[in-house]
Amino acid sequence: MTGSTAASFTADDYRARMERAARTAAEAGLAGLLVAPGPDLVWLTGYTPPAVTERLTLLVLAAGQDPVLVVPALEAPDAQKAAGAPALTLRDWTDGKDPYAATAALLDASGRFGISDNAWALHLLALQQAVPGSSYTSLTEALPMLRAVKDAAELELMTTAGAAADATFEEIRNVPFAGRREAEVAADLDRLLRRYGHEQVDFTIVASGPNGANPHHEAGDRVIERGDMVVLDFGGLKDGYGSDTSRTVHVGEPTDEERRVHDTVREAQEAGFRAVRPGAACQDVDRAARAVIADAGYGEYFIHRTGHGIGVTTHEPPYMIEGEERPLVPGMCFSVEPGIYLPGRFGVRIEDIVTVTEDGGRRLNTTSRELVIVE
Repeated sequence: MTGSTAASFTADDYRARMERAARTAAEAGLAGLLVAPGPDLVWLTGYTPPAVTERLTLLVLAAGQDPVLVVPALEAPDAQKAAGAPALTLRDWTDGKDPYAATAALLDASGRFGISDNAWALHLLALQQAVPGSSYTSLTEALPMLRAVKDAAELELMTTAGAAADATFEEIRNVPFAGRREAEVAADLDRLLRRYGHEQVDFTIVASGPNGANPHHEAGDRVIERGDMVVLDFGGLKDGYGSDTSRTVHVGEPTDEERRVHDTVREAQEAGFRAVRPGAACQDVDRAARAVIADAGYGEYFIHRTGHGIGVTTHEPPYMIEGEERPLVPGMCFSVEPGIYLPGRFGVRIEDIVTVTEDGGRRLNTTSRELVIVE
């Protein structure tokens, strides 16, 4: 995928993002930001290089300085087509020339810069050699909330991605489960997500029976049986923005214990959602969900954080976890996904993407959170 991730964003949108990023970096005491190919570059410029390459591509942002994208000459035509290109200066370089010398001229020789987490060590080491007085910190460490607060257009895209994932669940609950391999149901999920507009599918977890006790189980050859609890967790990118939802279904009638565990998780998910409001700490969401599960006697079986941020990637800051005191802000989007995992037996997880509103929270997934019976 090259060019813009979504037609709704204009050069002015990308200009505003780059200006805000540069300003935020300055407020954090940084001389600027160096953004390599990846989700930050897409979010800031609308540009994705056409292929993974060892050639240097780097966006240089600094307060009071026009944004500059250093790009290989052979890829400059693609970069010029990006929606954000009119808001920046392209500086291309040809094979045989030194791209680091060209980049060094844009940098404060003694500055400290935030650099993309996924920047190649090859490029970082070469920049350090070209600008020996400079220093660097990871972008996520320096500005973890850079992409966290979504604007109205982004929220609309997040909402439609969530609706596409919901439509996928409404169809998958009607396919046969018993007698089929997990991988077959996972393939159905992939096909449905793409049918409903996802250009990228990041995961299709189908964890049946005892496999459900592994939160990140990869769908395999296990044949799903009647009497199995099955955790479904799936998502990806639609128009450049993420979906991620989990529902747990049961093949045939569940036991009383299975219903009790599912009800506990459903109540915990509701408690986590109700804790969402502006000014609350991220850890408050985790605490609310975790308290319900602990009070029911399953505390030791809730073995992961309650949620993660989502946007142009399916996992990003902020995180709903004990110790994260960062306050919730309207426009933040994240998952609320408590679970109970009983080793060797079964697991249950229920997950919605939630956005913070002016007076609380809004779910971006609206399918039933009751235990669904499948065949």
